Amino acid sequence: MTTRIEEKLIERGRFRRPVDREAVRRDWAARGFDCRDFVDPPGRQWNGFVHPTNELVTVVEGRLRLIVGRQEVVAGPGDEVFIPRNAEHSVHNIHAGTTRWLFGYDG
Repeated sequence: MTTRIEEKLIERGRFRRPVDREAVRRDWAARGFDCRDFVDPPGRQWNGFVHPTNELVTVVEGRLRLIVGRQEVVAGPGDEVFIPRNAEHSVHNIHAGTTRWLFGYDG
């Protein structure tokens, strides 16, 4: 069951699997976001980031745990996570293998 807070952070299955990077780029561009590729090895953690812009994250392959403020979500392929501007956040690759993901910022 998805909680109300989780609904604000994650939209499960926003993009069809397998995830088409170009479809994500087009969708995000229409919403004012850029789109960048990222690849993380197993166990990689990015902790304590804060950006002055909103951020979107979509997993292409693998799984990520995202901690936004005090909330935590796990995202898989096709899920989209919204990280509000100025929110402290961390991203952890919790997949046994490489995780490929997309991220983008607005304005």
